[in-house]
Formats: sequence, C-alpha cells, structure tokens
Amino acid sequence: MKILKQVGILFGLCWAGVLIEKLLPITFPASVIALVLLLALLLVGVVRVDHVQEKSDFLLGNLPFFFIPVATGIMQYKDVILANGVAFVVICVVSLVATFAATVWAVTLTMKLIDRRNGK
Repeated sequence: MKILKQVGILFGLCWAGVLIEKLLPITFPASVIALVLLLALLLVGVVRVDHVQEKSDFLLGNLPFFFIPVATGIMQYKDVILANGVAFVVICVVSLVATFAATVWAVTLTMKLIDRRNGK
C-alpha cells in the first residue's frame, strides 16, 4: 500500500502539472510545474520525504532507461539535426555552461547557509 501511495502522489502531481499548464496563458512544461508543486508541498510539510522516497529513488536509479525511447526518436530526424548542427551545438554549449553556473551558485549558497546555521 505504501508504494501505491507514493506512486499516487507522484502521478497526482504530474496530473496537476498538466492541468496547470493548460490553464497558463504561456507555454510552460508540465513536468517543471509538477516539480515546483512537489517542492512547495515538501517545504510546507504537506508531503514528507518518506512519502515519496522509495519511488523517487527507483525512478532516479532507472533514469537512463527513460532516455532510450527519446534517443531512438531523435534518430528519425537525423537530416534535420545535421542541417541545424551548428545551432544545436551552440544551444548545448550555452545550456551546459548555464547549468554549471546555476549549480555552482546553488551549492555555494547552500554551503553559506549551512555555515551560517552552524555559526561558522
């Protein structure tokens, strides 16, 4: 029953993200909305980490398998990718640098907050 509860919470948040996406006047990924909802529920305390821990660990542990269909689908558009190769490379490099910068900033901020809490 515990596993069904965890799966229900995660799928419920995904469903809520899809509904919110349809209501928004701008295009925004439902998966990101669902993650923000999960974060808000975790911060408020409505959902505890142990409510979703086991299924989240399972999904993260098997994450590479979720990319196999995507990679297979991309191979169907080889001609489009080759025609726009430079743009794809530029986008990948810029997004990689932005992701690294955001990660460094988040880790640095977290370390400062932890040091401040511990009185260092």
